Parts: sequence; C-alpha cells; structure tokens
Amino acid sequence: MTGLVEHSDGAALARGLAAQVAEDLRNALRRKDRATLAVPGGSTPGPFLAALAGQELDWPRIAVCPTDERWAPPDHERSNERMIQATLIDHGAAPRFLPFWRDGLTPAEAAPVVARAFAPHLPLDVCVIGMGTDMHCASLFPGGDGLAEAMDPTGTAVIAPLTAPGAPEPRITLTAARLAEADKLYLLIIGPAKRAALSAAFGEGDALKAPVSAVLRRAINAQVHWAGR
Repeated sequence: MTGLVEHSDGAALARGLAAQVAEDLRNALRRKDRATLAVPGGSTPGPFLAALAGQELDWPRIAVCPTDERWAPPDHERSNERMIQATLIDHGAAPRFLPFWRDGLTPAEAAPVVARAFAPHLPLDVCVIGMGTDMHCASLFPGGDGLAEAMDPTGTAVIAPLTAPGAPEPRITLTAARLAEADKLYLLIIGPAKRAALSAAFGEGDALKAPVSAVLRRAINAQVHWAGR
C-alpha cells in the first residue's frame, strides 16, 4: 500500500520528509549498529538533503549512497555524488559515503564491483527516490537499454548499467528489486505535472513503461511526499 502525504510547498516538504527519514534512521540504529540510506540525484532533492543535514543523527553509523549515478566523475556538474556532497555533507552531515563511480571502468565493468562493495549494506533501511514526468525513477527509464534486466522482480542483481533515451551519458542504478525491498521507501515529487505523471503511472499496466509505479507497488512500506509548488 502506498500512502500520500501532501505538503503546502517544497520547503515544507523538505522539512517534513527530512524529519521522517531522520526518525526512520534513528529507529534503525536502535535495532542494529549501522543503517543505510539511499537518496536521489538531480536538483529537486537538494532542499530535502540540506534539511536532513540539520537533523540530530549519529552520522558515523549511517552509510549514504545515491540511488543511481550518471557516469561522470565526482567533480562533474552532472554527478549525483557531487550534488549529495554539496547539499548534505557540506551542510554538516558526516555519514560514510558509498560512491558508485569507479574511475577507469565502464558502467558495465563497474556494476559488479559496486555491487560487491554494496551488498553488505542491503537491504536499505531508508530509500528516497525521485520521478520524472516520463515515469522513471532512479535510472530506470522507459525505453532504456537494459531496463528489463534492471526491473526483473525476481532478480538478485544489486546494480545495473543502463543507457537512458536522450541522456548525455550512460548510468548505473540500483535495481528495482533493491529499491523496493527497502524497509522504508519514499517518493519525493513537486508540482502538478509530477502528480499527473504519478497518476498516469499507476494507470499503466506495463512495468517497463512506468517503472516508478512498479517499484512502489512492490515496496514493503512506501509513501509519496508531494507539494504543489
């Protein structure tokens, strides 16, 4: 079951979701020694990550990773790692960061390397994803080369290489199964176009055409956080 939480605006969404994710992480750390959080890239999650940095958390016991990575080095303007550094870590948080980028490797070569390093941190305690108006989440793009393998609900793969239609670089991404198995999964979206796209996604029966709804439907505990502006 996917619940919906509506916020008055993007700033309220950032604060509210940050408080919820922080409480989830505290609960995870009450049960075990370490917790893992996956966060989305792009520009929309920046305010949420900055708000999360201000939460009182035992950051050295928390590992943070991107849900996916554009295949570009960390100093590149389109790097998700760079965005997470600028919005979360540079604002005072000090988690252990789990990078996806591997210098000198192609996405296909890097995927098994990243998967081996990441496996001890699974399942995710908390995962926050974003969504495009094309109904993609992470780097699970409709029409993407490698999408069927990345979306396999019975698959054991952790990381998948994928080429997105029209994207300037290839990507690697957590697979749909790994996103969906997170103890807590949140979708962060802003604006009426994203709300309409989400409604369309839930009306689409083909998972390969609407990856976001497939991930949310499979999730153990999913919630959508939306603001109109």
